[in-house]
Amino acid sequence: MSVQMVLLPVFVLVGLTFALLIAMGAARTKSLKSGETRIKDIALGQQGWSTRATQIGNCFRNQFEVPVLFYVLIALALPLRHADLFIVLMSWVFVVTRFVHAGIFVTSNYVPQRGLAWFAGVLVLLAMWLYFALRILLVI
Repeated sequence: MSVQMVLLPVFVLVGLTFALLIAMGAARTKSLKSGETRIKDIALGQQGWSTRATQIGNCFRNQFEVPVLFYVLIALALPLRHADLFIVLMSWVFVVTRFVHAGIFVTSNYVPQRGLAWFAGVLVLLAMWLYFALRILLVI
């Protein structure tokens, strides 16, 4: 696989993270300007943000949990030349699950649906890691 094909899903996921960062900043600014949140209520990291700002902020923070295992996998698979078609296809499936998860998180935030999207992504990532580990350990 070409480097571009392997890294494109990574770039798309990073784009989602930046989009959430910008949305979080906008929501927090709106919350401060409207008076819904006061600076003294959040100055020391308290949970004083508006519901909407908290919702988007939690979704943004979530991009540094499970996706870190995805980034590590790609960072290892690429230089070791184990980023094949399976890894690329599953990367796209993982990225789609992250978009679905984020979409639910910042809209309805319906936890059962959000949980299913999260779990689907975890299963895809687990399959990727098992595949990668077996290829390394069994020298396939």
